[in-house]
Amino acid sequence: MTVTEHRPWRGVLVATALPLDDNLHVDHGKYAEHCSWLVENGCDGVVPNGSLGEYQVLTPEERAKVVETAVAAIGGTRVMPGVAAYGSAESRRWAEQARDAGCASVMLLPPNAYRADERSVLAHYEEVAGAGVPVVAYNNPIDTKVDLVPELLAKLHGEGCIQAVKEFSGDVRRAYQLAELAPELDLLIGADDVLLELALAGAKGWVAGYPNALPRSCVELYRAAVGGDLGTAKKLYEQLHPLLRWDSKVEFVQAIKLSMDIVGRHGGRCRPPRVPLLPEQEAAIRAATEKAVAAGLA
Repeated sequence: MTVTEHRPWRGVLVATALPLDDNLHVDHGKYAEHCSWLVENGCDGVVPNGSLGEYQVLTPEERAKVVETAVAAIGGTRVMPGVAAYGSAESRRWAEQARDAGCASVMLLPPNAYRADERSVLAHYEEVAGAGVPVVAYNNPIDTKVDLVPELLAKLHGEGCIQAVKEFSGDVRRAYQLAELAPELDLLIGADDVLLELALAGAKGWVAGYPNALPRSCVELYRAAVGGDLGTAKKLYEQLHPLLRWDSKVEFVQAIKLSMDIVGRHGGRCRPPRVPLLPEQEAAIRAATEKAVAAGLA
């Protein structure tokens, strides 16, 4: 058994954008093809039903089928679904659905319907861990208003509730504190625009956005960064950063889907309440994507 099989959240796992047709119905055929294409282009796996996959606006039937589609396309060990929900019981049901579909791990936000206290967070992760599938925590204090600080993550790991964390706070200093408090807890890069900083701080994986459009160059960047090839990594990071920073903006789904369209993939529209980009936003993303294509990064 390889390390990646034992810890299937390691490497580059793409938080997949979800292709919708003209009527905003999920195109499962295109989604299956997209998952396969990402793996063929060097990515280690996919994360369906993350915020980039617009899980909040899917019906339960759609959400379940997205997971099943990804597993059928690339195999369950490469699929780590998001199982966020308003209630712990619902999150646990999604973890059980992922487990039964053959997935080897799941990704879980803290309670996100209100600003939960520490006891609530601990109870939430304990409940979902009871599904029997390894849990990767997702720290996104910007959107959830619940901050999984290093001390709390160490406690969750110590109690066996989580095995890794997707870190999206943007505070790279936490990586070092986390390594001291919970050395066996895997740190995953959670925001594309701090990739190099967190890779140098010891990250074991990247839950990534922009590989949806530019998988080969993004994978090359990640491998160079974690491998200590700073010459290669810094140049690629500088070239890609005008796009990577959109992963941390409110319009990240629209931005990544637009870049996908420009490079010849199916990005397409988003479901409401997401609205189209402003003309100046679209122009900036288009220019940065076309520059990346011209540099041979697509």
